[in-house]
Amino acid sequence: MEQVLESGSVRALGKSARLAARALARADTAAKNRALEAMAGQIRSGSKQILAANGIDLAQARKQGCDAAFIDRLTLTPALVEQMAQGVEQVAGLPDPVGAISERVRRPSGIEVAKMRVPIGVIAIIYESRPNVTADAAALCVKSGNACILRGGSEALESNRAIAECVRAGLKLAGLPQAAVQLLASADRAAVGELITMTEYVDILVPRGGKELIERLARESRIPMIKHLDGVCHVYIDDSADPEMAVRIADNAKTQRYGTCNTMETLLVAQGIAPRVLPEIGRVFRDKQVEMRGDDATRSLVPGIRQATEDDYYTEWLAPVVSIRVVKGLDEAIEHIAKYGSQHTDAIVAGDAARAERFLREVDSSSVMWNASTRFADGYEYGLGAEIGISTDRLHVRGPVGLEGLTTQKYVVLGHGEIRT
Repeated sequence: MEQVLESGSVRALGKSARLAARALARADTAAKNRALEAMAGQIRSGSKQILAANGIDLAQARKQGCDAAFIDRLTLTPALVEQMAQGVEQVAGLPDPVGAISERVRRPSGIEVAKMRVPIGVIAIIYESRPNVTADAAALCVKSGNACILRGGSEALESNRAIAECVRAGLKLAGLPQAAVQLLASADRAAVGELITMTEYVDILVPRGGKELIERLARESRIPMIKHLDGVCHVYIDDSADPEMAVRIADNAKTQRYGTCNTMETLLVAQGIAPRVLPEIGRVFRDKQVEMRGDDATRSLVPGIRQATEDDYYTEWLAPVVSIRVVKGLDEAIEHIAKYGSQHTDAIVAGDAARAERFLREVDSSSVMWNASTRFADGYEYGLGAEIGISTDRLHVRGPVGLEGLTTQKYVVLGHGEIRT
């Protein structure tokens, strides 16, 4: 059957993916790596077709009046196509988690009990705007032994189709089933509605996109999800912090990139150190044209900034805007994060190890940091090599989700003829 459907049965995609997942789970590391290398080669050789398809999507986006930021996310260049191919090759170079055995223990009965990493099965990934996600997601799923059904945004329909053709051609060259990577090439929202309820075919759903998309899927999906909704990330400057370090970390956490989910959105400063650090932080933010919104204590130290509202502390700005609050100390900082945070990434800047360790224990977020910028909350920076997204859920994985996060574990028992008495 054709693996890219314009219209037709979404369930047919699911059935094909389930069969392909069984075949892919049997593939050894060498076979999967051959497929990834072939996929990268096909992306390079198909660069002209990918860019031509992207041109169609860009023309349509401009016709619809999409803003500059949207156009930027959608745009592919020869350099970006090459980066896409290199990204697939990098996944080939990562350790394969499938089949790894851990926690092997001999029991008094004589049996040995261990855990083995295995693929999850079929993963549906729903994403927006960025066409490179098609190649990234396919590569991660193939390496982890999972079949995937990809549904990109309608604005990138032609780009995603061209990239998916290269991916499937690579699978075919390596002798793996092309149905291991399928693209739901339909702009129909009803098709997504059907996909996210196919519990018999899809094991995990991964949404990558804006808050509206993720909220919709959280409401309607019957399939477990790996997701995060908001990135309301905090940096707390304790009064034991080194002032120079505190300024440097606050600056980087906010201004290194504005539109990412691990960017600091709220700065908390202990009242004992606030007069030493807030004026300098205010100067840095002003120089970089970051709008500051603070409480009364902050505004007395950084005159001329806007009064922060209650809603500001709940807000993920994704822009050159920051909320600031002066707190009494560690306890009040932890309470603030518990109330206003999104359990994504939060950091403490402190010289006092006991306070820092309390922060690490008590702040309930997927990444908690001591004397480091929140911008490090990333699969590449954590040594995962690549990630499919960030999870703020507690099950089945939390934080940046790399290859190991796309597998699960089963018990294996190694016996020598033992019987239970």
